[in-house]
Amino acid sequence: MKIQLTTAAAGLFILLGVGAAAAEDIIIQPEEDTVIQEYVKKEPLASLKLPGVELNVGTALPDTVELREVPNVKYRYVVIDNRTVLVDPGTRKIVKIYN
Repeated sequence: MKIQLTTAAAGLFILLGVGAAAAEDIIIQPEEDTVIQEYVKKEPLASLKLPGVELNVGTALPDTVELREVPNVKYRYVVIDNRTVLVDPGTRKIVKIYN
């Protein structure tokens, strides 16, 4: 009985963790997304190579990577492996990857 309760408690913590992760999802409004894409086209950057860094939403970029500002948008951008990457400047985590 004690083992079953422990397993149930572990399952509950996993579910709560999934809910917390979902709450952290970043939602970029379509209008904001359009502003970002248009700005990035007007202000292109040279593409960087970051060996050992996987381009995934949620991956934190090293402090050595210079992030460029998008006016009136809280996110910054950089181009890595010819892909524009939108980054939260506070956490340096990737929030969106454009192809």
